[in-house]
Amino acid sequence: MEQRIAEPADAAAITETVALAFLHDPVWGPALARDDGGTDHLVPFWRFLVESAVRHGHVSVASEGTTRAATAAVWLPPDVDELTADEEEQVDALMAAALTPASFAAYQLLWTRFEENHPHDRPHMYLSLLATHPDHRGRGIGQQLLAADLARFDAVGLPAYLESTNPANDHRYERAGFRPIGSFRAVLDDAVITQMWREPSGT
Repeated sequence: MEQRIAEPADAAAITETVALAFLHDPVWGPALARDDGGTDHLVPFWRFLVESAVRHGHVSVASEGTTRAATAAVWLPPDVDELTADEEEQVDALMAAALTPASFAAYQLLWTRFEENHPHDRPHMYLSLLATHPDHRGRGIGQQLLAADLARFDAVGLPAYLESTNPANDHRYERAGFRPIGSFRAVLDDAVITQMWREPSGT
C-alpha cells in the first residue's frame, strides 16, 4: 500500500471513494437522499469538500493495486473553514436543485449543528472524512492511514478531532486513541453524531 499526501490530481479518485463510502452512512445517506432516488448530485457535492481540503495540504491517500484512492483521510488544519463563502454558495445551489425544499432545509440545519458543536478552544487537526473504497474494506488500510497521519500530528503536538456519523466506526477511532467528548443529533432519522477527541501521543 502506497501512502502519500494528496495532490489536486487525486481529487477525482478521492471523491469517488468518499461518495461510495458515505452512500449508506446513517447521517449523510438520509441527508443527501433525493426523493426520486437519483445520485448524480453526490459526486459534485463531495468534490467540493475534497478539493477545498486538498489545497490545504493535509489530505492523505493510499493506493492499493489499481485503485488510486483505496482509502483517504480528509484533514483540515487548525482554524480553516471547510469551504469558502463562494464554495458554500455553489454547494447550496447544487443541493437546493437536487432536494425538495423540506429536505434542503434539513440539510442546512445539519450543517448548522456541525458548526455549532465544533470545538474552538484549542487548535487541532480536524478529520472531516475518512473513507475506504468498498472494494478494499475489511483489510485495515483505513486504520493504517489514520495511524500514519496521527503520528505526523503527534510529532508537532497537535490534537485531533472528528465527528463520527456511524456508530459502527466508533471502536476503530477509539483504537486509534480517540475518546468521545460529546454528541449531538442529526436532523433525519434521529441519528446520533459522536464527537471524538485525541490528545497527541506522549502528552
